[in-house]
Amino acid sequence: MNQLKIKKLHPDAMIPTRSHPHDAGLDLYALEDTRIHNGTVVLVKTGIAIDIPEGYEAQVRPRSGMTLKTPLQVQLGTIDCGYAGDVGVIVRSFKKPSGGDLVYRPTDYFEDIEAGDKIAQLVISPIVTPSVEIVEEFESESARGTNGFGSTGK
Repeated sequence: MNQLKIKKLHPDAMIPTRSHPHDAGLDLYALEDTRIHNGTVVLVKTGIAIDIPEGYEAQVRPRSGMTLKTPLQVQLGTIDCGYAGDVGVIVRSFKKPSGGDLVYRPTDYFEDIEAGDKIAQLVISPIVTPSVEIVEEFESESARGTNGFGSTGK
């Protein structure tokens, strides 16, 4: 796949861009101003649609700078081929109250996203879609077995 077709669904939508030619992700931009209260999850629209060819998916991923420098967390999302609607970005605000706060009210804390802000990145990846086979046992045992969720240490 050498080209990604993008359609503006809104006249103010910004087309995704790469900061550097070899970046894996295209920056996605917020279509409109959005206030996100602490502890809430919102869908931030981009105002664009993408034409994903069969055999590919688009992943909406966090931007490291926003994750590090703000209490906003972009939730990883998958867009399958065939979806032609607005590319939305799921964003959660998580901010702890300052040490002097005696009463914690989530609505007291909020973050604003402004129209045109870079809010996430879009990565296009090939996918594998194997058929599913139900089995009683696996053909070979693994050294790891069923150990997981921290079994190799912190």
